[in-house]
Amino acid sequence: MSTRINNGKIRNIAIIAHVDHGKTTLVDAMFKQSGLFREGQSVDDRIMDSMDLERERGITIAAKNCSVAWKGVKINIIDTPGHADFGGEVERSLSMADGAILLVDASEGPLPQTRFVLKKALEQRLAIIVVVNKVDRQDARPAEVLDEVYDLFIDLDAREDQLDFPLLYAVGRDGIAMKTAEERGENLHILLDMILDKIPGPVHDPGEPFQMLVSDLSYSDYLGRLAIGRVHHGKVRSNDALVCLPASGKPIPLKLTKIQTYDGLKVTPTETCEPGDIVVIAGIEDVHIGDTICTKESPKALPRITVDEPTVSMKFGINTSPLAGTEGKLVQAGKIRDRLFKETLLNVAIQVEESETRESFIVKGRGEFQMAILVEQMRREGFELSVGRPEVIYKHENGVRLEPIEHLYVDCDEAFMGIVTEKLSSRKARMTNMVNNGTGRVRLEFSVPSRSLIGYRDEFLTDTKGTGLMNSYLEGYGEHRGEFASRYTGSLVADRAGKAVAYGLFNLEPRGRIFVVPGDAIYEGMIIGEHNRDNDINVNPAKEKKLTNMRASGKDEAVILTPVKPMTLEFALNFIKDDELVEVTPKSIRLRKLQLSALVRHREDGKKKKADN
Repeated sequence: MSTRINNGKIRNIAIIAHVDHGKTTLVDAMFKQSGLFREGQSVDDRIMDSMDLERERGITIAAKNCSVAWKGVKINIIDTPGHADFGGEVERSLSMADGAILLVDASEGPLPQTRFVLKKALEQRLAIIVVVNKVDRQDARPAEVLDEVYDLFIDLDAREDQLDFPLLYAVGRDGIAMKTAEERGENLHILLDMILDKIPGPVHDPGEPFQMLVSDLSYSDYLGRLAIGRVHHGKVRSNDALVCLPASGKPIPLKLTKIQTYDGLKVTPTETCEPGDIVVIAGIEDVHIGDTICTKESPKALPRITVDEPTVSMKFGINTSPLAGTEGKLVQAGKIRDRLFKETLLNVAIQVEESETRESFIVKGRGEFQMAILVEQMRREGFELSVGRPEVIYKHENGVRLEPIEHLYVDCDEAFMGIVTEKLSSRKARMTNMVNNGTGRVRLEFSVPSRSLIGYRDEFLTDTKGTGLMNSYLEGYGEHRGEFASRYTGSLVADRAGKAVAYGLFNLEPRGRIFVVPGDAIYEGMIIGEHNRDNDINVNPAKEKKLTNMRASGKDEAVILTPVKPMTLEFALNFIKDDELVEVTPKSIRLRKLQLSALVRHREDGKKKKADN
């Protein structure tokens, strides 16, 4: 009979929080107070947000590992993303943890993305410590937020022992934690002590041979492919002969060339590793997330990491516009294909499929935000490509078409409740709850199809004058709720190649909103603005003023154009219709028609009208 024992020298914890609830700031303070940095050392804020995109947007995109030492115990910290679109990162990072810190804003309370990650943590029976953060806010309401946390645990079917969670209050920015919201702490020592007391050490069976579950992948120019994961049982040494068990179950032999463990933010080489520790090993080329690495003598697979299925698909292809190849270095279909398949190795929530043509690919993921981040990463790496509109993935059961349904939370001023409700109901949303505390703001809850939210966020911010908050999580699949118009405006489409001219653009301004500025390169089929009406029109933004040798009695009026809002990737993906594409290069984001020729589009429209009649 096997005897399972705890490794008291290690704690593995994940940090769960909604976007902007102070998770990365709290980790910074834990680093500083555990003695990771010397006295007076200059340290950046939000150390864990190492990607440029994470620093720019203030969110965590990729789960990352680090460690701190406290009272002789190594605490491995796993920083999880707070956005449901990066759920694949959450699932693989929780597979390495024995416990979690749930960080909740003292004013906003637990929000939908918190719910998504907490649900995963409770399903894995992780020990939870609740920390109510930002209790120094003027609008802090810690008592009500604590009630909301209990309601959330009950709603997620938490067990009785999980409901009896340890609780702390904190001001992450100042690096202090305390037992009550009223007192003023001095440091985070109480939190670090609680991690040692309340989070169990990793459990292992000393009689079992070495087993490690691969939860993440990395790459080193010197060591090649690196597998990152938690050691479930046994010990291993450098140069040991091991095998990798992939999804097929057929062992792939490998020779361990180097073992590394986390020491603060960096990895340090080690000769052996403890059961329960999170390690980085080199010596295997063909490894995937979810594989088991074990001994050659007794290969035994651990349960693979499973992730929720994708709900959104998008078409990626080569750039076929007349300006193709002028701004990017990586333009070939083969290069785009290799980059997309590389993403599937590092991100378990992304799937890539070949399309009917060799020059485009279908990419499936959790949401349009995840897709926008992938496209943004590719353009920064020098890729030039075209992408289509995000589309939801439908299912068919017993002849019924099903679509993904989201549970949407809206927090806005009472004055905007009417316009928000009207817009969402036209997109097939159903209100399920409304809470009005008499503070001037209301919280609304809706059951809404995922496709309704594609392109709605910008509209929502405009309708609520930038003061509204909108969050959602995937509820499951439901019956298709019927069609609705995603956009009530048409496009202003350039009818020739050239450069945009101020005179031409000035005369087009009454027609709608312009996206280009004088001097921008244009081509036939490029979308240069949004038409006020629901039809597309072909226009000439390169039109110049006719000059004669007649002098005017008065001076010409100066042409003053309305300032153009810079084009962002999220706006472009949300704006386009089914017959339009986004052209993405390292320097520009342009909108275009799928069929560039105005004559061909005119013929196709004629055929369609004839078929409808």
